[in-house]
Amino acid sequence: QVQLVESGGGLVQAGGSLRLSCAASGRTFNSYSMGMGWFRQAPGKEREFVATINANGGTTIYADSVKGRFTISRDNSKNTASLQMNSLKPEDTAVYYCAGRRSAGPSTTENFYDYWGQGTQVTVSS
Repeated sequence: QVQLVESGGGLVQAGGSLRLSCAASGRTFNSYSMGMGWFRQAPGKEREFVATINANGGTTIYADSVKGRFTISRDNSKNTASLQMNSLKPEDTAVYYCAGRRSAGPSTTENFYDYWGQGTQVTVSS
């Protein structure tokens, strides 16, 4: 069993920044063998890929919509993953989800993930 819990969401003005965190736990959890990802879902829209990172943190992939603005990272010693979001835009408004998979590699595909957090709301005002 693996549990993921997101935190750090909130309300921010356009152009501002937020940092989301994801804490992982569970008796079978091994951060060194788990690829991680961030996805988001805006009202009335499908969930979409945002960013992903492999187990050792050496490989990252970003959606085109967030490249240059968002940075995904992880600290395996603390069992956490983060998403630093800069230059936020109103179109970034969504519920953001942390996800983990039983594989060390990154993935842009939500169906490849095995564990999901409850989500945290990010609202960007204009």
